[in-house]
Amino acid sequence: MPVRNSQFAPRVTVVGGGIVGICSALSLTEAGVQVRLIDRDAPGQGASHGNAGVIGPGCVLPNAMPGLWRDLPGMLLRADGPLRLRPGYLPRFVPFGLKFLARSRPARVREVARAMEFLNRGNVDLFRRHLAGTGQEDLIRDSYFIHATRHADKLKESPLEQELHQLYGVETAIIGAEELRKLEPALSTDFKGAVVMKGQGRTLSPGGIGTALAEKFRAMGGEIMQADVLRLFPDDADGWHISTSAGDLRAPKVVLAAGAWSARLLAPLGVDLPLEGERGYHAFFPGASVQVNHSVMDNELKVVASTMASGVRVAGTAEFSGIDSPPSDARRKLVIEGGRRMLPDLGKAQARSWSGLRPTFPDSLPVLGEIKGLPGLIGAFGHSHWGLMMAPRTGQIVADLVRGKPANEDLSAYRSDRF
Repeated sequence: MPVRNSQFAPRVTVVGGGIVGICSALSLTEAGVQVRLIDRDAPGQGASHGNAGVIGPGCVLPNAMPGLWRDLPGMLLRADGPLRLRPGYLPRFVPFGLKFLARSRPARVREVARAMEFLNRGNVDLFRRHLAGTGQEDLIRDSYFIHATRHADKLKESPLEQELHQLYGVETAIIGAEELRKLEPALSTDFKGAVVMKGQGRTLSPGGIGTALAEKFRAMGGEIMQADVLRLFPDDADGWHISTSAGDLRAPKVVLAAGAWSARLLAPLGVDLPLEGERGYHAFFPGASVQVNHSVMDNELKVVASTMASGVRVAGTAEFSGIDSPPSDARRKLVIEGGRRMLPDLGKAQARSWSGLRPTFPDSLPVLGEIKGLPGLIGAFGHSHWGLMMAPRTGQIVADLVRGKPANEDLSAYRSDRF
């Protein structure tokens, strides 16, 4: 198929129109780079579209923490637990699981926390800056991130959690049931208290942010193309071919921000990465009169409740079953009922469910930077649970990398060959 010619002739093509791809495209455009953004769906409707809306500069703790291995069997054996591994997927999951556990040592957790803090630093203000002038500035709110528990003996942070929160200036407080009721009157009285992260943020519509920023990108001269990206391969003329369902394209540089599907596009190029599509679920209760004042996590079920622009969303849990497997009806129902347990006044309110794939590496960090051995191909994927909150900083870094601008931070923690 012939390469498509275009007067636009973008210097950079961003593959993937999720929030990371949109922020990368917008930052590049703001820096004066001509950009084409490609996705099979409308921009901003990927994994981050369905999340709980937390934008936490204080989220510095990775998934793999010391002692987690002791809790894993119970999580997996409970039908209503926060973690599910489809039995037939176990052989493929084992290598990932071993890498995950190996990164739960305290020294390694400290390294990962440093890298997470850099990508989350100032994310609330960065989003506000991106949204300025879009008419959607009110989508961002200041907030606490409340980790509520039903067990009084769990009202504490581990010494390592305390150390990392203090190191990165995250203000936390431990509160009992009475104070929790004052903050969140709609929460079930089953909760005995919470660990509260102060100075955080949230959005009333993750998908709305994506749409607003994509429209801003287009208004600034960016091109948005809706098509399936089928294959990437190097061009003999020192660039890249992008084979799509709408024809073949060429670009001097490509930013790969295709989330959980990024590893599939890299495999034919000889790049083997331990990237999992970690399926998450949300339940949305449209028009619910229940008010959640902050973002509230149920520490036992690992779902987060938050008031959105037109209702209440409860999102979370983790399922490993491969990116081609269908969503689980049992997990959908689990999240819906989990929301009703958290917020009893929801009662029998109708709920809509949604499911999406988080791109997750064993160390909770993304690939960010040029893919080793493939000049001009820049990775920006694998942000796990933190894609929304890490997106604006990731976009800034991508813009610097594309333009050859030296980074202000050591980016080796995000190398594609670190595994």
